[in-house]
Amino acid sequence: MDLLAEVDTSWGVLWLAAAAVVLALLVHKVGATVIRRITRDSLIASAVARRCWRPSRVVLPLAALQVVWQAAPDTLLMINQVRHGNALLLLAAVTWLALRALDGLAQGATLQHSVDVVDNLNARRIQTQTRMLVRIANFGVLVAGLSLMLMTFPGARQVGASLLASAGVVGIVAGIAARPVFSNLIAGLQLALAEPVRLDDVLIVQGEWGRVEEITGTYVVLRIWDERRLIIPLQWFIENPFQNWTRTSAQIMGGVLLWVDYRMPLQPLREEAQRVCASAPEWDGRLCQLQVLEAGERSMQVRVLVTSADSGQNWDLRCKIREALVDFMQREYSQHLPLMRAEIGPEETRPTF
Repeated sequence: MDLLAEVDTSWGVLWLAAAAVVLALLVHKVGATVIRRITRDSLIASAVARRCWRPSRVVLPLAALQVVWQAAPDTLLMINQVRHGNALLLLAAVTWLALRALDGLAQGATLQHSVDVVDNLNARRIQTQTRMLVRIANFGVLVAGLSLMLMTFPGARQVGASLLASAGVVGIVAGIAARPVFSNLIAGLQLALAEPVRLDDVLIVQGEWGRVEEITGTYVVLRIWDERRLIIPLQWFIENPFQNWTRTSAQIMGGVLLWVDYRMPLQPLREEAQRVCASAPEWDGRLCQLQVLEAGERSMQVRVLVTSADSGQNWDLRCKIREALVDFMQREYSQHLPLMRAEIGPEETRPTF
């Protein structure tokens, strides 16, 4: 009789578990529809909802099953193992859900603050901060999830508690063995908050000009002008100086240098430079100025300062002005290009050594 009663109880628990799963899936379907309608006007909330749809479809049934297993009699066969296994699956699913929610947050911020605009400084700042903080949060979620799963095992409870404690500030400072990992995490947090580097920033690093293509949890990818990629650890940006040409604005000033003869009249050159700037779409209208920069022994150096909306346009503008001025001098004042002079006189007037 006891065996039959236990069998009946087991079948009853199984039927209850099946009903709980069906009810959880029904709740998920209705809830997903409602949440989708509520969040359709918000890019961030909508992205989070979309990313959380699949893991939540696993979390809800596992949570319902856990309630059923906890309410089941302790006399059922292998009920403790079933409870433990379901708890592990539930913790793994919740960790998955949290990671997907953070990923949706980063995706929504990218969609809401697009960098494909003329003035994208604020968008690049928000995207960089969001991605860096999300990566740091992902690490914390993984550590917490693994720690909680380990703590469900009585023998590994101490290990789980130690791993959870190592995620704190004391563990970061004391973790000598994991120093590179934690130093990059700290550097990533500093980069996200202090913003010395953002996505799409123009940097000069070790003499290389390039744009920030990607910022990960451990390194920055710099896309150099000739399509090469320079991989730089996050910690390097904290410990070394570098140039950021788009720190507060993409606007930039550049110079064109020319050597000309002393007899070259400057006003025609100045007018030609102004004409080229006025006709060039790369010029932003702020400055186009020709000055004599240096007076050498045989010629003088002329500099044309020009401004543009960004460094790429400024480079093209400088090349245009250099070509136009050289062509102008060859066509109109070829006799005033830099010359090498020699004085020839009677033999008796030549100096003797």
